[in-house]
This record gives sequence, C-alpha cells and structure tokens, in this order.
Amino acid sequence: MPELEERETRIEPRPTPEAEEIYLRWIANLDEEFSRHHKPVIRAEIVRVQLHQLFLSRPSGGKLNFTLTTELPTNIFQLSLDSSNITLCAEYSTEVDRQKYDERKPLIWFWQMFDRSPVGLNLWLGFRFRAMLGRHIFQSIGRNVTIYPGLSLTFGYHVNIEDDCVLRENVTLDDRSPITILKGTSVAAGSTLGGDGTNCYGR
Repeated sequence: MPELEERETRIEPRPTPEAEEIYLRWIANLDEEFSRHHKPVIRAEIVRVQLHQLFLSRPSGGKLNFTLTTELPTNIFQLSLDSSNITLCAEYSTEVDRQKYDERKPLIWFWQMFDRSPVGLNLWLGFRFRAMLGRHIFQSIGRNVTIYPGLSLTFGYHVNIEDDCVLRENVTLDDRSPITILKGTSVAAGSTLGGDGTNCYGR
C-alpha cells in the first residue's frame, strides 16, 4: 500500500498579477482547443506547436532540412515534439484501448514534455496546467486537485481523482484497471498506485 500523507494548510504563493493573467489565459485557450478537437491528428498538431514555442521560444514554421548531416540532431528534436513521431509504453500493451488512448496520447505527451521543460519548474502554473489536462485525459477529476511534476500514467482513461487531492512528485498511476483516489487524499512522493488489485486509495 503506497504511503499517504496528511494535507498541509498554508498560504499559497502566487506570481505577479500580470503573469497570472497570462498563465490563466494560456490554459483557458488550451482547454477550449482540446474541448473542441478530439481527433488525435489535430490534438497532436496543437501540442507540437505549443511545445515548439515552449522549448525554442519561437513559432514553428518552415520545412526541416533532412539533407544536412549537421542538422540531424535538430531534426530529431523537432520531429519528437510531434506525438505522432514517438511511442509510449501503453502502445506496447495488449490491454490498451487504442481508440481511447490515441485520443489522449498527444495530451499525455504534452504533460510529460511540459514537466521536462524549464516552464515545468513553475509550480503555480504547473498545478493548473495539469488539472486542465486531467479533465481531458482522466475518466474524472474533481475540484482543487494538485498534481506535482513527474506523474507517470499507464493509460490515463481509467483514473478517477476526487476533490481536494494532492499527488506529490513522481507518483505512478498504473491504471490498467480502474483507480479511484478518494476525496482529500494526499499521495506521497514516489508512490505507485494500482497494479496490485487495489482500486480505491485514501480515506
């Protein structure tokens, strides 16, 4: 059984009002785009464009030059921003529901790459970004859910997180079978939930 923590009550630190407005506008725009578009190819393109700007600080555009050997590392990096060009563990599983997973794969890749970017170190932004993506990946997610960097998912579509939960750093959710994290639960860093026949965690 993974270790569960008691939640701490403290005053939340915040960015400047100007930064907060920009962060929330970005998240709201992404939420709207992912609500409107469910086709994997469209979601993959949205994510590719966002990741290109997050990592390279410039809009994507222009064709890659595949003829120059000196540019191959750059080509590999830019190609890998597109979730259509990478593979994840779930795709090697015989248990995966391809239709459900394919719809979620670009968003799972976005989540993983965000956490590995310099922006992913921004906890205030990251908490809200992950909660937004969770609404499009998980079976359900409640209000006031806080997810720290490093979450690892198997499929994503079997996860249910109730209100007021906290998942600390580097938690693994092995959701080959449905997982429910009960209201008010705090999951300790490095914990693994699922894969042991247990379906409900917390109080």
